Amino acid sequence: MQNFQRTLLACALAGTVGLSAPAQTAAVDSVMGHVLGNRLSVGGYGETAMTRNFFSDNTKRYVNAEEHALDPSHGKLDIPHAVIYLGYDFGHGWTMGTEVEFEHGGSGAAYELEYDEFGEWEHETEKGGEVELEQFWLQKSFSRAANIKVGHIVAPVGLNNAYHEPLNFFTVYRPEGENTILPSTWHQTGVSFWGRSGKLRYEAQLLAGLNADQFTNTGWISKGAATPLEYEVANKFGTAARLDYFAATGLRFGLSGYYGHSIGNSAPREASGITASYKGEVFVGSIDFTYKGHNWIARGQADYGHLGDADQLNYVYNRINKQSPFHHGTRIVSSMAYAAGIEAGYDIFSQIERTREADKRLYLFGRYEQYNPYARNTLNTAYDYTFVRRMATGINYYPVPEICVKAEYSHRFLRSKYNDEPSVSIGVVYEGWFR
Repeated sequence: MQNFQRTLLACALAGTVGLSAPAQTAAVDSVMGHVLGNRLSVGGYGETAMTRNFFSDNTKRYVNAEEHALDPSHGKLDIPHAVIYLGYDFGHGWTMGTEVEFEHGGSGAAYELEYDEFGEWEHETEKGGEVELEQFWLQKSFSRAANIKVGHIVAPVGLNNAYHEPLNFFTVYRPEGENTILPSTWHQTGVSFWGRSGKLRYEAQLLAGLNADQFTNTGWISKGAATPLEYEVANKFGTAARLDYFAATGLRFGLSGYYGHSIGNSAPREASGITASYKGEVFVGSIDFTYKGHNWIARGQADYGHLGDADQLNYVYNRINKQSPFHHGTRIVSSMAYAAGIEAGYDIFSQIERTREADKRLYLFGRYEQYNPYARNTLNTAYDYTFVRRMATGINYYPVPEICVKAEYSHRFLRSKYNDEPSVSIGVVYEGWFR
């Protein structure tokens, strides 16, 4: 009976990672996607990046663009993500999965005793970054077609959230457009029903709603899933859904979306006023595809988002009160945002017998994307610098299948009154399962 249950789980998870159609190497439930009979599953991924930006990093570079056209370049070293996956198969269709992520090296703080300031204790911020529990769930698998997951889960809205591991995109950093307008990785507490039947994989989720207090003019709803509190506020709820169609070997099409209310999903909850009168409806629709075959990899997506009652966010108390832990300052948010991008790469080493037999790959790739988190003016206020067209070209070198060295040149094209933003980036990434 135990072996049967494990076989059942393996079949369900095989549908998750699309083993019959290798259009991608991982998916939403990647934590347990490599169990396949192992009781304990341990894995993860990591990224190290170096970038030189040949444009100004002055905070006034968009307000006074001409004054900063000749500012010096600036560089940065970063560890965008370092992730540890842990999964466990309890048997009888029950599994557990966790994902702990250290973003930008994590964070650190300490108290110091200042002897030259009369022995005062001072709280020092040692470094930036974040440590997050991005997944923590229990799952019951009834069959390949029916699985229920409860806990902290990934919302599979858009290509980047559903397939966010670093071997699933060519650029050094995650695709910029989706990463700008949507939470990434989008993770919230809720319940998910998913399964696979034939060439279809489907998922529906009920989640805590997004918080409109966290929306911004340059990031739209991207910070809406985050909470500065010790819990997620759930005055309102949201729903997310995804459908993947594995059309042929190596080819997959995806459709995903989100709907929920966001105004009033904060603390404290008001009995009257703006947060009680308006909904702040959030709708996101996304289509995407991946293709892998004939030594080519191609990916693309298009996302559209609408925010109702955007003109009312300017008057929400938590956004005005600078003592609140929520977003304030530039408070005006657009009622519309979009992002679209496509990339393709060809494996040059596939034409060289020696490297082909050694399972080494070298992709030459190109990417184009266009996005705008402030695509429609609110309260007659414009932020023209949010419209971006971006092109990138470079290489991905795989010395072994689990490790990739990335190098790219990218160029952001802004509207004519602003300065364009070229950069060069190099990254080293891995994605592996150790058990």
